[in-house]
Amino acid sequence: MVDAREFDVIVYGATGFTGRLVAEHLLATHGVGRDVRWAMAGRSKSKLEAVRSEIGAPADVPLITADASNPASLDAMAQRTKVVITTVGPYQLYGEPMVAACVKAGTDYVDLCGEPAWMAAMIAKYDAQAKASGARIVFSCGFDSIPFDLGVTFLQNEAISRLGAPLQRVRGRVRKMKGGFSGGTIASLMATLESAKKDPSILMTLANPFALTPGFTGPAQPSGEVVERDDAAGQWAAPFIMASINTKNVHRTNFLLGKKWGADFVYDEMMLTGDGAGGEKRAKAAKRQGAIQNALLGFAPTRALLRQFALPKPGQGPSKEDRETGFYEVGFHGAAADGRVMRAVVKGQKDPGYGSTSKMISESALCLARDVSRAETGGGVWTPGAALGAKLIARLEANALMRFTLEN
Repeated sequence: MVDAREFDVIVYGATGFTGRLVAEHLLATHGVGRDVRWAMAGRSKSKLEAVRSEIGAPADVPLITADASNPASLDAMAQRTKVVITTVGPYQLYGEPMVAACVKAGTDYVDLCGEPAWMAAMIAKYDAQAKASGARIVFSCGFDSIPFDLGVTFLQNEAISRLGAPLQRVRGRVRKMKGGFSGGTIASLMATLESAKKDPSILMTLANPFALTPGFTGPAQPSGEVVERDDAAGQWAAPFIMASINTKNVHRTNFLLGKKWGADFVYDEMMLTGDGAGGEKRAKAAKRQGAIQNALLGFAPTRALLRQFALPKPGQGPSKEDRETGFYEVGFHGAAADGRVMRAVVKGQKDPGYGSTSKMISESALCLARDVSRAETGGGVWTPGAALGAKLIARLEANALMRFTLEN
């Protein structure tokens, strides 16, 4: 039985930059042993030993050698734990063997994936198998897409409770953000470009807001690719680079909840740049600087374009000071079919791509291990909003320096 397994959580990829931060969070917040039984895994035992020492973990924190090129090692690891946290990406290059091992073992899985074409392929290939084995596969448990997916989930739950009906139209707007994207996110973008060159159908998947809801297509959605005046926010809005993945996850959450928010639900995301002429100017500048997103969507699919930017490499990340002083704030404006309006805001401390992300994925794993039973969800390929919902929000507020609140 899963409950009798040796570990609650194994951190696979613990020698990488983000994986190490995950281990630090587990150690600092949950300790070792009686509260949470966790272990670190990676390709090199000597590197794992070095990380264990550097983060100040006890010498008895277990270390597991496992490698995506050795499926047997992943099978053995998956059988020892309730949940695998994997930070080993790009997932389209290295992720499937770990998904397959968890599905086979009936083990829960969380990752930081922001690669919708790969996610769509994994849903098609493994969803039925995961339902049969009881494994709960939960993608996108970092900054993409938890603040957005759970932000909409929180607002919709409040609307249903207070208004008696869901919100038909929701706008997600990034108000403030200090901190950059991770090297793993950039590597995923690059890998997606390479895949799209070989398979042009990937571009269609990336452009489809319902790419992760097989068999269901909702109404036309805003493109989010233009500079516009957002009257609800009272500011100018520009394209947001992560909207392509976040919007797909939000629609999948609605899909998995049985279209609880309506089959006509409309959602988009943009980044606010301020009011007046200055806000418009910043919005237009932000759109020009969104060349990475345009490349991802196929408008200019060249690696040369991406090389124009000073981007981190996998395994690299900001200094501790930069991580500690980072923050983000995302507002949500929702309107019901009868015109009634509700607003919410999600705020997070720490750099979104590293400091906050490492906390989010850790708490997502523990939420699966401790808070949400299989009787509540069953196996399958899930989103954080659909599988974990309010229970994860409570964990994030308690342990991840995040706040979910309604606004007047």
